[in-house]
Amino acid sequence: MTIKAVCFDLDDTLLWDERSVREAFEATCQFASLQTELDALQLEEKVRGAARALYASYETYAFTQNIGINPFEALWAHFTGGEHKEFRMLEEIAPKYRVAAWTNGLLALGIDDEKLGAACAERFMQERRNRPYVYEDTFEVLDKLREQYPLLLLTNGSPSLQQEKLAGVPGIADYFEHIVISGDHPEGKPSQSLFKHALSLLGVKPEETIMVGDKLTTDIIGAIRSGMHNAWINHHGVSVNGDITPEYTISSLSELFDIIHHINQKQTTV
Repeated sequence: MTIKAVCFDLDDTLLWDERSVREAFEATCQFASLQTELDALQLEEKVRGAARALYASYETYAFTQNIGINPFEALWAHFTGGEHKEFRMLEEIAPKYRVAAWTNGLLALGIDDEKLGAACAERFMQERRNRPYVYEDTFEVLDKLREQYPLLLLTNGSPSLQQEKLAGVPGIADYFEHIVISGDHPEGKPSQSLFKHALSLLGVKPEETIMVGDKLTTDIIGAIRSGMHNAWINHHGVSVNGDITPEYTISSLSELFDIIHHINQKQTTV
């Protein structure tokens, strides 16, 4: 069957989230280094490590893993939305977590200063919100695709944070007939129930849909298990070792048109 709909992941597929986070860390660590003479790169390494360790210590960790919320998102998310009780727990935990992550990172380099840790936590939130990057071909590809296909956004994460990311890029949400955020559901990607829900919204069969995403362990394996066509977007030439084999691998979103044409041509010749 020919392609009748296209599903997209959000972070590091359409939005360049990794760059946003990296630059927010760089700016915040530079801010701290001016006051302490610490090496900014070393501080970033220590804060990232402290954030991961703290994040994994909370009772909400299993939930965040299931829904797909990473420790660096929790460094700037408010968690004000979402119906799961764990979001109310995260809403309470997050302010303390942010300060502790930065304070512990500073402490690992010999600086015992919770006030500076709190200032860095606040600075990181601001810096991250000031950096809503998209890939250079995101809008061009979405413009062309929506002329032919209904588009659906299927993203893991906190509803309030994912909506804030979308709001930070004016107009991008308008391309999608449906926006599915894992935090509004019992499970995140790669759960087949989430993919089936997306397909039901579109009213198409799995083989009539292609899923485009950057994570093999969520986007691609979920699409494979659900019977959907899939394209792994590898923007930065990452080498991957593992047993998940995407149907297609692309380095830019603009390659999607040839892939969809190829799928459609195969179906018409069968």
